[in-house]
Amino acid sequence: MSSRLQQLRKNGTIKTKSYCEGKDMKKLLVSGAGGFVGARIMTQLAGRYELCAFPKGMLAAADEQTVADWVRREQPDVIVHTAALSDTGYSEKHPDESYRANVLLPCWMAAAAQKSGAKLVAFSSDQVYTGLTEHGPFDEDTPLSPANVYGRHKQEMEHRVLDILPDAVLLRAAWMYDLPGYGLPIRGNFLLNLLTAAMRQETLRFSARDYRGITYVREAVERLTQAMELPGGVYNFGSENDCDMATTARRACALLDIHPVVEAADWPRSLLMDGGRFRAAAGVGFDDTMTGVQRCLRDYGLLK
Repeated sequence: MSSRLQQLRKNGTIKTKSYCEGKDMKKLLVSGAGGFVGARIMTQLAGRYELCAFPKGMLAAADEQTVADWVRREQPDVIVHTAALSDTGYSEKHPDESYRANVLLPCWMAAAAQKSGAKLVAFSSDQVYTGLTEHGPFDEDTPLSPANVYGRHKQEMEHRVLDILPDAVLLRAAWMYDLPGYGLPIRGNFLLNLLTAAMRQETLRFSARDYRGITYVREAVERLTQAMELPGGVYNFGSENDCDMATTARRACALLDIHPVVEAADWPRSLLMDGGRFRAAAGVGFDDTMTGVQRCLRDYGLLK
């Protein structure tokens, strides 16, 4: 198993160009361009868009005027806002930091987009559905009462951004995953956690009453090309899933031919999303969760 992870880490590097590239293309300004999603936007959409980024570290200390000045300087057609403080546990312990990153910063992006005439596509989260006791799947009009700080901040962000910029497209993203390789940043995620647990002979716990979709990040980046053309509003954005997380984990392990210890926990949650609105508006949807896993494994040569 360690050799399999090492093989992934040695995959070829996709070269990226700094700040801007291309001519006569729609210009995208990406926040969080060094992060898990943003870095993949900068590589995967290269050649199809003129790609620009906020300088590394700028947004951590920026105020509203700084954001507005950079947007005015770059004059993008679309701002793709991926930067966030997405660790739910950290957000719970540091709500002020979460509020700045997950509410104020997107509002500043919206105000800058409104002034410059840019389209804004920003990421929300399936965490807005925490606290619901029904099984789902939930559509975008479901009444919400998020049970954690991160979810509450994402919900407030949606309302405030659309008040500023009704044309903004807000994407309630599911948990995303990828595997190591191509010189891109990686973080703990569903597939990587399974591989790591198998390699280290660790035990993983998944609840048979936990339901959510899991999305291959490269498919999510590809779907951004349709998201940028959508009318303003909120859209569920990610793979649907017809089984619980314990079953999902076991099925993924079978595809990988790995055998970590997967214990069945017993705590209820459903973050299942109905992707019908995005599918109808964009004319294309996402793979279901297990089909997405298979696509990812084929991309990395781990499944024929």
